Amino acid sequence: MRASIFRSPVAWAGLATVVVVAVLAAYWFQPWKLFTDTYVDEALPPAGVTPAATTPMSTPQSPTASATTPAVNEILAAGEFVTHEHETTGSAEIVRLANGRHQLVVKDLKTSNGPDLRVWLTDQPVTRGTAGWRVFDDGEWVELAKLKGNKGNQVYELPASVDPRDFRSVSIWCKRFAVSFGAADLTST
Repeated sequence: MRASIFRSPVAWAGLATVVVVAVLAAYWFQPWKLFTDTYVDEALPPAGVTPAATTPMSTPQSPTASATTPAVNEILAAGEFVTHEHETTGSAEIVRLANGRHQLVVKDLKTSNGPDLRVWLTDQPVTRGTAGWRVFDDGEWVELAKLKGNKGNQVYELPASVDPRDFRSVSIWCKRFAVSFGAADLTST
């Protein structure tokens, strides 16, 4: 009797449908990422240190140098990650480099790996628990890059058009499911 089931075209169509749905679900959810980690250990910019390349010893300080550009790297805002959809720990800092550029520095990040994770700066406050999972795309946000790794230290350049004062938090955002894995309030230092 079982052999006759697979002689039917309807049974083959049903089996093909199940296989296609399983492949699409695997692609969409990428469950294997829950069991894999990507470690990143990038060099972090030192705060309060004048990079040697920006201050040549033989050239006197230009009188036209901008008063708003610090002579050292400066932490403008910082915060600790809180857990949203997946347990997330670590810290985030907005650093203004001595050359005037800005970077987001993520230290000691630990979160789950997932499909399509991004690093977002947002104007939304961080709310703990499930109430904070989906708020970050409600206001203004800028995507800095895909998350380089779900563990470790990483640095992201802020585009020159981005004023870090316009943003108050950073989120590890799952673009595929529109949910925050974790986020940090960025408090001025």
